[in-house]
Amino acid sequence: MPLIGVQLHTQDTHVMIDNGILQLTLSNPDGIVTGIRYNGIDNLLEVLNDEDNRGYWDLVWNSPGTPGTTGSFDVIKGTSFKVIVENEDQVEVSFTRTWDSSQDGKLVPLNIDKRFIVLRGCSGFYTYAIYEHLKDWPGFNLAETRIAFKLRKDKFHYMAMADNRQRYMPLPDDRLSGRGQALAYPEAVLLVNPVEPDLKGEVDDKYQYSCDNKDSQVHGWICTTDQPAVGFWMVTPSNEFRSGGPVKQNLTSHVGPTTLAVFLSAHYTGEDLVPKFSAGEAWKKVFGPVFIYLNCTMDGDEPLSLWEDAKQQMIIEVQSWPYTFPASDDFPKSNQRGNVNGRLLVNDRYVSDDNIPANGAYIGLAPPGNVGSWQRECKDYQFWTKTDINGYFLINDIRPGDYNLYAWVPGFIGDYQYSAAITITPGSEIEVGDLVYEPPRNGPTLWEIGIPDRSAAEFYVPDPDPKYINKLYVNHPDRFRQYGLWERYAELYPNEDLVYTVGTSDYKKDWFFAQVTRKIDTNKYQGTTWQIRFKLDNVDQGSSYKLRVAIASATFSEFQVRINDPKTNPLFSSGLMGRDNSIARHGIHGLYWLYNVDVPGKLLVQGDNTIFLTQPRSSSPFQGILYDYIRLEGPSKLSSKEEYMSSTL
Repeated sequence: MPLIGVQLHTQDTHVMIDNGILQLTLSNPDGIVTGIRYNGIDNLLEVLNDEDNRGYWDLVWNSPGTPGTTGSFDVIKGTSFKVIVENEDQVEVSFTRTWDSSQDGKLVPLNIDKRFIVLRGCSGFYTYAIYEHLKDWPGFNLAETRIAFKLRKDKFHYMAMADNRQRYMPLPDDRLSGRGQALAYPEAVLLVNPVEPDLKGEVDDKYQYSCDNKDSQVHGWICTTDQPAVGFWMVTPSNEFRSGGPVKQNLTSHVGPTTLAVFLSAHYTGEDLVPKFSAGEAWKKVFGPVFIYLNCTMDGDEPLSLWEDAKQQMIIEVQSWPYTFPASDDFPKSNQRGNVNGRLLVNDRYVSDDNIPANGAYIGLAPPGNVGSWQRECKDYQFWTKTDINGYFLINDIRPGDYNLYAWVPGFIGDYQYSAAITITPGSEIEVGDLVYEPPRNGPTLWEIGIPDRSAAEFYVPDPDPKYINKLYVNHPDRFRQYGLWERYAELYPNEDLVYTVGTSDYKKDWFFAQVTRKIDTNKYQGTTWQIRFKLDNVDQGSSYKLRVAIASATFSEFQVRINDPKTNPLFSSGLMGRDNSIARHGIHGLYWLYNVDVPGKLLVQGDNTIFLTQPRSSSPFQGILYDYIRLEGPSKLSSKEEYMSSTL
């Protein structure tokens, strides 16, 4: 049977695009997705909602100088509709909103062009948007932008975002008073009388389903109430338009049923990832395209086969990137982009005399900046890949522009930055050859705690309070996603804070995953001081030792170091740092911090020593530090690991 051509039907208040597989209806000229008809279901979106609360682009913005990550919430509604492409193979439509000075202070100073594309024979549709700030316009801050879909709660009950992160979800009604009990913050609700009794006693919180950008390429919902079953999936084929790099975390799908594509947010980072545009600053960015994929079971198929099919479709979309069909000149095709290849090696003389291939390193191009600046970059495009076992890498399809090359290597602390700027032009093939990263290192490792991978996942994560369980994360690798784990610290350490003894303690069992505050009374908390105890057979008191502390996340906290005397002035203090809120939002990492503390040998003694790590800020249960890795290095007089080992025999 030949594929039906794509048809466009334009009415006064709506636009409908039909390719014989689905019918996509958008409000005119708003450009809100009001209906998706598919496989006999008249509308996959929540028909009980107002039309402007079904499928929409939105943003949060505020004025320059406004602190924080909140602001005016704006469901983006177009004021002009235009047909960009109309033929049997493709329909692309545009809904634009143009800013002028009469809207100053009322609307974000951006021209916004929302696009929707339907292709012949395609079981889904694409959407992207072009945001532009002209040079002579006033400044603003952009705290968030995304696209959201609200699906029918009577049909979509099963959510999937990974092979081991999928389940039947509560209904939105279960979160309301009488069925749900609000917990420490509005997003977390205890289900006390849910519609489905089996869910009673569980916690629902949308942040339990957050995901790193690198792992968030497909997620969505399955409708099992109809036969055949139907799937609704958000496919993100590239991360080039997302802020913050590959390990930036964002929301995905959650109770509603809601499915999101988040392009820019301050979640797990705080205000550092809120782009601030000044008056006189021109800016343009394309967000997307993303693909909304629809599928249904065939005779005899299990509903969960739709998840497997969605993963296969995601692979097809990734391999098709950059797409050839978007009509905007602001979206360059593959032949208008460039590539970079090379090899990354690590030189750590205390690990090996030879350069080590950087296996599994994250390496990418981001706008010019300082070492490690990519994780706070939030205005422009980034292009990342991972090195192979021998350290080789290829970064494909990079937009033209000026970049720095950045990298970080699991197993080693710190950040790499290539010394030369890289300029991408259409069709360019740039070979950078062998690059050598020398991670921070002054002397041999005397002891270490954890794994340098920018995460606290290897440390001890306790079982949750039985009253606050999400059954999905019982006996799950992501056990840190359970609610209320911050309260378990005081239960495990009721009188004294954590003490870790090098050579005896096991960081997997004895190092709590977060240095949190201690609750001492209702709404009263105190800071905590952890101890690292260790022996030194010999001390060179005339030399300097180095304490390396890599932090995976920090929230309104302070990091203080004292040596052998808990009451003396700190040898080092970070000052107030971090707004990640990872503890409350069940994250195991946020923004990465690396502190290199000089420890004078005269502060150490032969025999027993103690390092005191204090986090003194204590106005909230969510303040604290997630450590990534801690290492004490000896003096730098010895030039290699072998010399150090032979000197200690």
